[in-house]
Amino acid sequence: MPKYISVKRADYVSGYRLRLLFDNGFERVMDFAPFLKRATNPMLTQYRRMTKFKQFHLDDGDLMWGDYEMIFQVVDLYRGEI
Repeated sequence: MPKYISVKRADYVSGYRLRLLFDNGFERVMDFAPFLKRATNPMLTQYRRMTKFKQFHLDDGDLMWGDYEMIFQVVDLYRGEI
C-alpha cells in the first residue's frame, strides 16, 4: 500500500454501499451497513436514513458526511476495515 493515499471518487452503488476509487487506481466497494447498525451515537445513527447517507462528499481526498460528523481514515477504507 502506498504511504499516502486519498479517495479520488465515490459513487453510490445501492443500500449503504459506495464504490471508492483511490488516487492510485485501486477500487473497492464498501458496505457501511454493518458500521451503521452498530452505531449508537446520534451523530452517526442519523446516516441510517438513506437520504442522509447519500449526502456524502469528498473533502481534500477524505470521504465524509456532514461537517466531519462521519468520516473514516482513508487507510481503513482502502483496507476495507471499518
